[in-house]
Amino acid sequence: MRRNSAKVTVAGEPVVWLGANFWSRTGGPLMWRNYSPQVVRDELRVLFEHGLRQTRSFFYWPDFMPTPDTVDESKVEHFADFLDAHREIGMSSIPTFIVGHMSGDNWDPAWREGRDLYADVWLVAKQAWFVQRMTERFAAHPAVAAWLISNEMPIYGRLRHEPTAPTEQVTSWAQLVVQAVRAGGGHQPVSLGDGAWGIEVTGTDNGFSVRETGALVDFVGPHVYRIDSDPVRQNLNAAFICELSAVAGKPVVLEEFGLSSDQVSPENAAHYYRQTLHNSLLAGSTGWVAWNNTDYDNLIEQGPYSHHPFEMHFGITDNAGNPKPPLHELAAFADVLSTVDFARCERTDAQAALVVTEYLERGYPFSQADDRPIIFDSLRQAYAATREADLPVGFTRERDGIDPDCALYLLPCVKQIQGPTWQRLRERGTQGAVLYLSYTAGEVGHHRQPWIPYFDETFGVEKQITYGVVDEVVDEVVEFTFVADFGGIAAGEVLRFRVGGNEHGRAYLPVRPRGATVVATDAHGRPALLRHSTGSGEAVLCTYPIEYFAARNARVNPEDTHRIYAALAEVAGVARAITVDDPRVFADTLQHADGRRFAWLVSQHDQEVTTTPTAKGCSLHDAKTGEPLAKITLPAYGVKVVEVKDQT
Repeated sequence: MRRNSAKVTVAGEPVVWLGANFWSRTGGPLMWRNYSPQVVRDELRVLFEHGLRQTRSFFYWPDFMPTPDTVDESKVEHFADFLDAHREIGMSSIPTFIVGHMSGDNWDPAWREGRDLYADVWLVAKQAWFVQRMTERFAAHPAVAAWLISNEMPIYGRLRHEPTAPTEQVTSWAQLVVQAVRAGGGHQPVSLGDGAWGIEVTGTDNGFSVRETGALVDFVGPHVYRIDSDPVRQNLNAAFICELSAVAGKPVVLEEFGLSSDQVSPENAAHYYRQTLHNSLLAGSTGWVAWNNTDYDNLIEQGPYSHHPFEMHFGITDNAGNPKPPLHELAAFADVLSTVDFARCERTDAQAALVVTEYLERGYPFSQADDRPIIFDSLRQAYAATREADLPVGFTRERDGIDPDCALYLLPCVKQIQGPTWQRLRERGTQGAVLYLSYTAGEVGHHRQPWIPYFDETFGVEKQITYGVVDEVVDEVVEFTFVADFGGIAAGEVLRFRVGGNEHGRAYLPVRPRGATVVATDAHGRPALLRHSTGSGEAVLCTYPIEYFAARNARVNPEDTHRIYAALAEVAGVARAITVDDPRVFADTLQHADGRRFAWLVSQHDQEVTTTPTAKGCSLHDAKTGEPLAKITLPAYGVKVVEVKDQT
């Protein structure tokens, strides 16, 4: 299956954005009241010297639209100079129109008076009017790279304690304001600036649908500030969100990411930037805009920094304009993008798929929203395991129809799936594919245990569940002892899985084989992993929710699920272009349009490590110098990009 590699295009040519969200240190969100042409140029020049070519800029709404029928011409002139500065230095900017939320606070124009941003016709018209006027003013400026409608509208349009905005209202609002850009002569790419926080990406309904609004925009822009209790999952958070954000089939630009140096050491800030940049690239992101350009120590008395003081130090430069470690990482990343000519690279196709059940993104009668967290979290943990196994995967969404071109389908801890989808997967099994499912009872008290029909027939077992009763896992660590060879796992080997979760989720599936072959047993002699021939393919059942267990544990990765996934790849005949015999070093490849292949090696080790990657029939070479490489040394959380050449 094709993995999303779509890029934003301008005049038919692919473009790659690398930049920073920008507020000048003279005022933060109030920079337009305290505008300094010289300081702005100094700030932009530092970014340019470190390889950044874009900023994301902001029409702070209360300042730019002081009344319902006017724009502040002095602020507009400042913004015109701001764009001129970009052109002088060799940069471009992505202006953002409706900026009422910023850095931990919401900032209304005084005249809004509590009106609904989506449903009040008058207020929607005023937003569209403002968007059109600003577009008319700047659409012809050569420094405008694209447009964004808002900044994180889901948490400006509705606060968390307020009712969720109806999707039809949000989508209609989006349609009208995007049309206003076009009516104003905006020919550049446009997106919403909403953070891609819709239900298809997060599993939480906030009224935004990335699937629906994706039809209106030219790219999708995730904002990712998630935190996790596991370092590997933390380093993959943005990558995982980028994978899910591809639901609209549009280019994905990591529009916001970053961290405050009040919350992390300089060394760990560098590690986080490096991991986020490279892992999200491998996950389909084709643009990156860091949060944000500078620190604001001089603004500690000014909101939002007075009440959110850690927001002062998200900068990639300090308050004097000196580079911080994240900016050095961005510079190194810019060099990699240039070396591989990233604009003409694509992800290689995948033969394995993670199945995204429709219940993540859509409610059905008497299905419950509280089922969604286990779907999201188990899928994210499974994604980490595929990366540890060097197994390139695509995401195939049930709602779009299961991709028919895969040799391996992974369903980690899937409790709910549509009947017709399950039939398609069973058919793929008869046609030669391998279908893997790990059992889960879910982690809520209602409808505990799976909804999957023809379960016994598919997996060659007879369930021994007692209706409504949890088959409790009493062990703190579950052991799988292999009684037969399975892929690269030899009979006699033991895999171990730390148990986690609540009283509903800590459950296993008791089964009796009825045609299936037991591959591994647990410490009590019960079947733990079984395989069953289904035509020319097979179905593999794991009777424990191993991905869910790991998802509910801190500092658990790498855990042994990656061994099972690597074995499944061998059983299914899935080719892995490059592998490393170390789950703490990820490997994946990109293909250039001219036929060259590049491999990324991304370390999860907290200290230097030397490794010997395997690329069958190929040799590895330094991507810049062409020097042949056998062993590769990676610093702590380091990344190495190599060219993969066929051996002649």
